Amino acid sequence: MQALAELWSKTEDVFASGLLAPVFAWLGIAKYMGDPAEIAQFFMVNAIQIGIIGFLFRPLESILPQEPWPDRKATRIDLFYTLLKEFGLVPLFTFVLLLPVSNWLGEKLGLTGGDTTLIEDLVPWLKDYPLILFALYFAIFDLTQYVIHRLQHALPWWWALHSLHHSQRQVNCWTDDRNHMLDDVLEAVIVGSVGLALGVPAGQFAILILMGRLVENFSHANVRIRFGPFADKLVVDPLFHRLHHMRADPRDPINYNCNFALVLPVWDIMFRTALYGEEPRPCGVDDPDIDADNQRSWLGQQIAGFQRFFRALRSSWRREPAP
Repeated sequence: MQALAELWSKTEDVFASGLLAPVFAWLGIAKYMGDPAEIAQFFMVNAIQIGIIGFLFRPLESILPQEPWPDRKATRIDLFYTLLKEFGLVPLFTFVLLLPVSNWLGEKLGLTGGDTTLIEDLVPWLKDYPLILFALYFAIFDLTQYVIHRLQHALPWWWALHSLHHSQRQVNCWTDDRNHMLDDVLEAVIVGSVGLALGVPAGQFAILILMGRLVENFSHANVRIRFGPFADKLVVDPLFHRLHHMRADPRDPINYNCNFALVLPVWDIMFRTALYGEEPRPCGVDDPDIDADNQRSWLGQQIAGFQRFFRALRSSWRREPAP
């Protein structure tokens, strides 16, 4: 793990000091862009992720498809979402606003610049076991994502945004990034705040995020691959997550709210939301307004998501308190 972190750090330094810093200085925007190393790290993670999806997961969808599709037209917009999220709007938001604010807040609260992390301060002996410490970080982040995901489905205003993700009928290896902008921002703020509070080193944070994203991308892939009756209790596989995306069955409505975990199914098992032993059903959302996202452009989907969001807020404000 240490050797991997050192290699990552050296590559990041070359990218940051040899390319990004000179470009930012030439454009006169260096003071607005934050630390070039953090920006380099972000793009390195994203480039690796997209390469693995495109050259491994996508071919597997053609070789071992779970659902045979006459064409993949509906999946193209998901690829656009991925490219936009990894190299477009989300980086712009992250580096112009989120990182400067988080760095400032970390300095004010004394959460940055220390030699140890919060967990190392609480359990000092863990410093001698970096793999255990890394696994603990990963579990905390995955539990955070599980809680976020439960809230995305439980809170009407958040579901109004998250439903865009579920509207896709052809769930595929690019679908993980098919999200409303505001949904992405809320999730990024929460996950980033957890990382800031824990004081996770930047290099380890990047590896944590990359590992989690790759599992999420593969779990969305349209592949006929199972991890087996033991391994599928350890890591989310494509069937486990496809059951989460299945359209609700009026004859069995409870099963629709299942399998919220992104990487570790243990959270679903612990909180009794795990569903095993079912065959996959068609994906999507029966609500006609949400299903109409499949005929909308990227901009149309974003606008429709905002409209659902504000309708949900107005509905909650108008609701009379119970006597």
